[in-house]
Amino acid sequence: MNNIKVLDCTLRDGGYCNGWQFGQKNIQKILKSLVDAGTDIIECGFLTNKISYDADISKFTDLSQLQSFIPNNYKKKLLVVMVNYGEYDFSKLPECKDTVIGGIRLAFHKKDMKDSLAACRIIAEKGYKVFIQPMVSLCYSDNEFLDLISKANEINPYAFYIVDSFGEMKRKDLTRLFYMVEHNLNENIQIGFHSHNNMQLAYSNAQRLVELQTTRSLIIDSSVYGMGRGAGNLNTELFTEYLNECRETEYDIKPLLSIIDDVLEGFYQQKRWGYSLPNYISALHSAHPNYAFYLDDKKTLTVESMNEIFLRMDEKKKYEFDKKYIEDLYTSFMATGKELATHKTELKQLLKEKIVLLIAPGKSAENDKEKIVDYSKNENTISVSVNYDYPYFETDFSFISNMRRFREYPKEKHNRCIITANILSDDVYLQIKYRDLLNDVEAVRDNAGLMAIKFLMTYGVKKIVLAGFDGYSHINSENYAEKSMALFTKASLLDAMNKGMGMVLKEYSKQVEIEFLTKPVFYE
Repeated sequence: MNNIKVLDCTLRDGGYCNGWQFGQKNIQKILKSLVDAGTDIIECGFLTNKISYDADISKFTDLSQLQSFIPNNYKKKLLVVMVNYGEYDFSKLPECKDTVIGGIRLAFHKKDMKDSLAACRIIAEKGYKVFIQPMVSLCYSDNEFLDLISKANEINPYAFYIVDSFGEMKRKDLTRLFYMVEHNLNENIQIGFHSHNNMQLAYSNAQRLVELQTTRSLIIDSSVYGMGRGAGNLNTELFTEYLNECRETEYDIKPLLSIIDDVLEGFYQQKRWGYSLPNYISALHSAHPNYAFYLDDKKTLTVESMNEIFLRMDEKKKYEFDKKYIEDLYTSFMATGKELATHKTELKQLLKEKIVLLIAPGKSAENDKEKIVDYSKNENTISVSVNYDYPYFETDFSFISNMRRFREYPKEKHNRCIITANILSDDVYLQIKYRDLLNDVEAVRDNAGLMAIKFLMTYGVKKIVLAGFDGYSHINSENYAEKSMALFTKASLLDAMNKGMGMVLKEYSKQVEIEFLTKPVFYE
């Protein structure tokens, strides 16, 4: 019967959720509680030369920094750290006998396999238990994976891992890789499994490994509360309870629950992890989850459109996140589509030397509706709403650049819509090129209100009066006149959008007179 060991990676993988800012007392509490729970192997965090050391985070530049965090009764447990290949100079690694750390987990991408295995030899020579962690194991062909196993045998590590970096592995995938490793790996080497929960399969896959017939020791990674990148990991508290029931192990669940109560619940409330649409889509396409989060943060795409962008991705670009690549792919996708310019000349004549009242859907568009309605009655004024149908009077036009918003817009009013070419429709007043309306500030590059202003500037308007251009609050309910439009995204992104709004409006005001009818709240 296989011997199952649990490796908890809360302080390492969980750090993707809070920037590894656990705090000194919490790091100590987590380590002590994991020891008290009987966890077999405890990952204390990252070892890296890419940062300046901070005692409040679970990233370390020298193994001696860990000494003060380790509980006195740790010696019955194996303590390890992880290194991402290329982030640490192993010539500076102390001898294992001089540290509290007994093992080094080296994570690497396929392109770095040769150099990473050379680094594993250095780690082994210094007395550490070596964990070979080939990220995105499914990206290897069978022959490539067998070659990796053969090379691992030459090093004879403590453990060789199957790594489900994107949470995409189905049971058949895991079983296939397991038996490749089982039948070709040296018998004394343990097999590890690291999973993510993008498709909610981490728990069932772990149970599958428990059921397999092997005499090897298996190491299964987990984190308390499932805390980890993207959709998180296998839950330590769930898996150890399962082992207690099915394998008659004696893990103590109470210390794990105290970690959740005293430490992790606070982080969870600040930034939740777990199942989400971006995590699912990235797993569906075997791609790095940051691609899906980038697209989701845009808040301009339907699910079908996100899916279409993934279908256009180069297979070789999927495994490591390349921000420039996804930016270009997104822009290219949004720029596809036709121009419908039947009314272009007519609109130019209508707008020339006019004042345009441009109404965005900020909260002030509702709070100051009387002021806005009164202004719309002024002579020589054309009214245009942005990304929604303004409810307090019939605007002359609506400018829409967001596919989601266009879906919600009344179909019977499409004949007064000015839309960008990324939206598919044949029954609108005017359809214009998306790419022509972009600006150079990343956070608001395709902000609908700014695109509308740039569009109007090319049509010779005399003046643009802004209403509802409030900016973005961290409190979702403060952002939109209509609750259904609430924007759920990261506070840092909202701050960048506010800064970007101010910058671009300042530039545009050099080209056309811009006046605020309602005062912006969150930017200058």
